[in-house]
Amino acid sequence: MQTNVAQLLKAPVGSVRNFPIDDVLTENGTEYHVRGELTLIRSTNSILVQGRLETQAHIACSRCAKPFTQKIPLKIQEEFFPTIDIITGARLPKPEDPGSFTIDEHHILDLTEAIRQYIITAMPMKPLCKEDCAGLCTVCGKDLNQGKCGCTQEETDPRWAELLKLKNSNKVKIANPNKQRKKVK
Repeated sequence: MQTNVAQLLKAPVGSVRNFPIDDVLTENGTEYHVRGELTLIRSTNSILVQGRLETQAHIACSRCAKPFTQKIPLKIQEEFFPTIDIITGARLPKPEDPGSFTIDEHHILDLTEAIRQYIITAMPMKPLCKEDCAGLCTVCGKDLNQGKCGCTQEETDPRWAELLKLKNSNKVKIANPNKQRKKVK
């Protein structure tokens, strides 16, 4: 995902070059096939890169844990600063922001790191294989998308758990407040 921008750096401010992308980026052993087109625009002190890309991620559903493939759209807009003056060959001062992207001394603009960062930030925090994914049973672990399981699911407030144990052990009979009490004479 590299391109030589020497000619664009020599061009007047406002010059545009389109850069199609159809490449594979590897991040932590995972391959992302990135496709799309970016526009490189010559500005006064840099090259502005903007456009839309798309990749696919092979991820696991946060509810049912099944693997699935999800499209990840990327809207790119980054500025790349040259490190060498194209005319004089003199070294240019580093950008003020230490996180800025730069163009190397051979006038190669490398998009790899910028696209990698955009992929990471575009990944869903809680991916779902489908909007109405039922998830897994919290008791037996059955995939509830395939049907109900035989577990009884009583929603119990954990603060009442100890009292529930007492009730179920039949050691203490808890009075039903809805029953009328006998009047004592």
